[in-house]
Amino acid sequence: MATKGFRDAGHTPSLVAALVHFDVSFMVWVLLGALGAYVASDLNLSAAQKGLMVAVPPLGGSAFRLLLGTLADRVGVRRTGLVTMGLTLVPLTWGWLGGGTYSQVLGIGLLLGIAGASFAVALPLASRWYPPEHQGLALGIAGAGNSGTLIAALAAPRLAEHVGWHGVFGLAAIPVSLAWLAFALLAKEPPRPKPALGVSANPFSLLHDRDARWLCSFYLVTFGGFVGLASYLPIFFVDRFGLTKVTAGGFAALCAVAGSFLRPLGGLLSDRLGGTRVLAAALGGAAVLLLGVAMLPGLPATVLLLFAAMGAFGMGNGSVFQLVPQRFPARMGAMTGLVGAAGGVGGFLLPFALGSLKGSTGSFTAGFAVVALAVAIASFCVNRRQRVWATSWDIEVAV
Repeated sequence: MATKGFRDAGHTPSLVAALVHFDVSFMVWVLLGALGAYVASDLNLSAAQKGLMVAVPPLGGSAFRLLLGTLADRVGVRRTGLVTMGLTLVPLTWGWLGGGTYSQVLGIGLLLGIAGASFAVALPLASRWYPPEHQGLALGIAGAGNSGTLIAALAAPRLAEHVGWHGVFGLAAIPVSLAWLAFALLAKEPPRPKPALGVSANPFSLLHDRDARWLCSFYLVTFGGFVGLASYLPIFFVDRFGLTKVTAGGFAALCAVAGSFLRPLGGLLSDRLGGTRVLAAALGGAAVLLLGVAMLPGLPATVLLLFAAMGAFGMGNGSVFQLVPQRFPARMGAMTGLVGAAGGVGGFLLPFALGSLKGSTGSFTAGFAVVALAVAIASFCVNRRQRVWATSWDIEVAV
């Protein structure tokens, strides 16, 4: 597949709107992780409490994506996008004016999942405007909005030094409001494919399909790896190397760059080589890299390994979403919500496991080794499914 003709194949303003919506929403979604070291110091949290704190927003995103994915199929992605971005102001206001206890912080994190539900808006908006041969690149561009992780990791600690972590939540309402306006002006409701007869409106009905279960499992690992690490790395760098909170945020942002900007490349390569081939290679590489992190090397090597691992996860994310719209074109909203929810569960499990195992063993070795094993198993499963999908799918996405 060549990129020639891509600009004329779809609706560029809507693609830009999808990117903006996803980028700002993602920034808000991981804001608690970017500020995690400040909140942990203020509330004197244990290692396990830190892990749970940054794990809750991905879990909240999982729940809200299921709801909004179905809503996007019913009332349209543009309306759904405007509503979700407006509701994102609720946890930001709570974090600005409240959040004085650990329980409140967990509640704020849960509601930040509304921003994480932007998957169910941005990806269907991009997908439905572009034909199958451009799906990987279009979804990769929209999905590059996870660069909001970079913005949060770089800006939030620096702002917190001047206005405190509560103040950062208040300031975050400004880009959210501007993004809402941009989305309202640029996004155009895409054509919706007619749903197949007899298809249930319940998104969980998709889980009766084995392919849907596999795609959810793979995204649980790829996106869970990316967002889980992005949320936990500011705390990891402080606890592991004793860095300042601002410096730790800078290294976390550096690692997040790879995952954010290599996602479109993963989609593009999947268009050319096949989604499962790229996905299997990305997961295999990430497993090896995370095993290297488990050996607890020095700071330069750790940053390099995590940078590459995040890049591999980003490419894997692009690969999964090259497959989803081709296998489930009529239920892209619901399927995006379901797969995105699985990714959010992965984003919950990873930091929760790293924090819990750090608290029980006193070291990060066990946590990263367990994650590396899980990623390696996922790569093996992708290779097995590739052989099945190459012959059972009507479209050439796995060969």
